[in-house]
Amino acid sequence: MRPETRLAAGGGRAALLAAALAAAALAAGCRQDMHDAPRYKPLAESAFFADGAAARPLPAGTVARGQLREDKLFHTGRTPEGSLAMEVPMPVTRALLTRGRERFDIFCAPCHGALGDGRGMVVQRGYKQPASFHDERLRRAPAGYFFYNITNGFGVMSSYASQIPPEDRWAITAYIRALQLSQRVDASRLTPAERARLDAPPAANAAAAAH
Repeated sequence: MRPETRLAAGGGRAALLAAALAAAALAAGCRQDMHDAPRYKPLAESAFFADGAAARPLPAGTVARGQLREDKLFHTGRTPEGSLAMEVPMPVTRALLTRGRERFDIFCAPCHGALGDGRGMVVQRGYKQPASFHDERLRRAPAGYFFYNITNGFGVMSSYASQIPPEDRWAITAYIRALQLSQRVDASRLTPAERARLDAPPAANAAAAAH
């Protein structure tokens, strides 16, 4: 092997050795600060904050995404002036009434009864009877009255705000109005077919419904 070849080979090995040493030095100097970032476990103590708690309270006025309740009437049942809403603030469609009936049967009927007369099953078992929705006082009550009481509770009834979202509270309110109307309908406004069904004995109506 020529001298210059031996020198080139030796220089290459030296370069590789230097690169390996440099890599080892860099690896030894690497830190895991970004991988193992300082952090607190949930509900852990902290010596940094004056109150000793690592978990920090949200700043006053913070609203989670999607929870900004700009429409006061829709979320509270009250107008911006503070009075109870007179009407349901959405179109009262068949779909809304169907949803309202479903939610009413689940959450309300056990006490208020399927007809809203206050004779639900738990009342028949000795629970305090609520007022009938067909009382004149409640027939004249604003729609917002029912929504507000579902939201905040009334008497021995607790709040249902955590169980029934605002949309369903209004659906229930619309269905209560339908129940009230069903007991005070003006027979002169019925069609002949509807009047015939109204005048038919209960057994005949049951048979017609079965078919």
